[in-house]
Amino acid sequence: MDKIIVAILGGGGIAFVLWFFLGKKSKEVKVDDRVEIIVEGGYSPEKIVVKKDQKTTLVFNRKDPSDCLAEVVIPEFKIRKSLPLGKNTEIEIVPKKTGEFGFECGMGMFKGKIVVKE
Repeated sequence: MDKIIVAILGGGGIAFVLWFFLGKKSKEVKVDDRVEIIVEGGYSPEKIVVKKDQKTTLVFNRKDPSDCLAEVVIPEFKIRKSLPLGKNTEIEIVPKKTGEFGFECGMGMFKGKIVVKE
């Protein structure tokens, strides 16, 4: 009986780990011209969809006091910007090509994605 219980709990644990790391889908938000991104234990939303050649304002609102989240880096757009705690920081982008472009904290631990479509 003990072996059956251990097998069931082990299988449940494996299923949970697989779901947590492989099954979670990030919420995708379509943006017309402006989006607020809450910075608290990561980015919310963490995946935004914008249009090519359209000016988009990303408004980062940092609520997390962690030093890691004190800065945002968007390599494709050559942006590195400090995010003061409790304040909005606006970053304007005009994507010139389609694709997926990442943004991350200064240490590269927390990540988000900008998806550019026609």
